[in-house]
Amino acid sequence: MSRLTIYPDSAPDAPRLVTDEPAAIAANLATVGVRFERWSGPVRLPPDAEQDAILAAYRPYLDDLMGASGAGSADVVRMRPDMDNLPAIRAKFLAEHTHSEDEIRFFVRGSGNFILHLNNEVWDAHCTQGDLISVPANTRHWFDAGTAPEFTCLRVFTDASGWVPHYTGDPIAERFPADPG
Repeated sequence: MSRLTIYPDSAPDAPRLVTDEPAAIAANLATVGVRFERWSGPVRLPPDAEQDAILAAYRPYLDDLMGASGAGSADVVRMRPDMDNLPAIRAKFLAEHTHSEDEIRFFVRGSGNFILHLNNEVWDAHCTQGDLISVPANTRHWFDAGTAPEFTCLRVFTDASGWVPHYTGDPIAERFPADPG
């Protein structure tokens, strides 16, 4: 189940808001420029579907999304607990960073947390299958899918170079582990 938890950035154990209502998640995130939508089962694929099959199945949705966002490419990112080099891959997402373009993700399977650092608050958006989230360019954030990640996401890019992080050096992510949903 999707959920949004908002904390003061000085109090990781004192949330000021917790909601699992999709409309409330979307409305709260919209106040800080983040797009959140629930798409109810537009496509059903087997868990082991290959990237090309996933992209083909979601092509109509991607075309609409890329046209609306001005994006030029899409790919599939998948993490599983048995991945080679998982700790190193996971570590690059866990440090607070920004991007020079919007970070747009649609959860095909599984779940993960986009954790945003905004206006002296930490906004933990736990996203699950069927969730679309778009984090605006230059927003301080990190991503955590837990120590045994299991997800498949569509990623949409404007810049052809793809996912390029600009790390802030702020250790805040260490104080705010993801709310696992």
